[in-house]
Amino acid sequence: MLLTIDVGNTNIVLGIFKEKDLLYHWRISTDREQTEDEYGIILNNLFSCSGIKLTAIKAFIISSVVPPLLPALCHMSKKYFNLQPLVVGPGLKTGLDIRMDNPREVGADRVVNAVAALNLYSPPLIVVDFGTATTFCAISSAGHYLGGSIAPGIGTSTEGLIRRAAKLPRVEFVQPQRVIGRDTISSMQSGIFFGFVGQVDGIVEMMKVELGGNPTVVATGGLAGQIAPVSRTINLVNQFLTLEGLRIIYELNTPGEKV
Repeated sequence: MLLTIDVGNTNIVLGIFKEKDLLYHWRISTDREQTEDEYGIILNNLFSCSGIKLTAIKAFIISSVVPPLLPALCHMSKKYFNLQPLVVGPGLKTGLDIRMDNPREVGADRVVNAVAALNLYSPPLIVVDFGTATTFCAISSAGHYLGGSIAPGIGTSTEGLIRRAAKLPRVEFVQPQRVIGRDTISSMQSGIFFGFVGQVDGIVEMMKVELGGNPTVVATGGLAGQIAPVSRTINLVNQFLTLEGLRIIYELNTPGEKV
């Protein structure tokens, strides 16, 4: 089986594949201070709860936008799984034709999402990932990665608002019944929820004009399922897009090998 790990600034998403099938998946908080042993214990506990033995993992691939965590995770892989992990970055085959001014600047998460989208859907494509940042990736009809847009994420913006406005309380991110709030909490929920729906639709519509054609808009990330039903531009939600991309990149770099 293949263990895939996507390290984000807020959460780490893990998945176990048997060939092309995603059998298990988990989401844990990102903690830059955790050691290799602490991450090893966390994975061992997750595996135990699902009845999986560490020895069942035959391969390991990581993408990360948190560089300080990579050494701990790589050491954990060697110590607990006796495996040298593949790490998404320079030198690893992705099959992605990046047409940005400096391709090395593209985050591993955006590369992995684009690889998955191109393998699962027909271009042109726009991939929207709701994470610590909300990222928009544009893929041309020829399959070229053109670039995109990076905006503050929903949680990031909301936390900033609460910290800077002393009288505003912390609120749950939910869709309110109406845009015109009748109290402070419903007004905040309206502004946060519908504000981000508007942001997504506005950026996507402008990207569509530049891309041309009729691109498919794929959303992923923790809050994609809440935003997509209200958005007028999102066509599909794939919560496991990044994990699928990691599986595809692993297969590109280990042709003929089955896990």
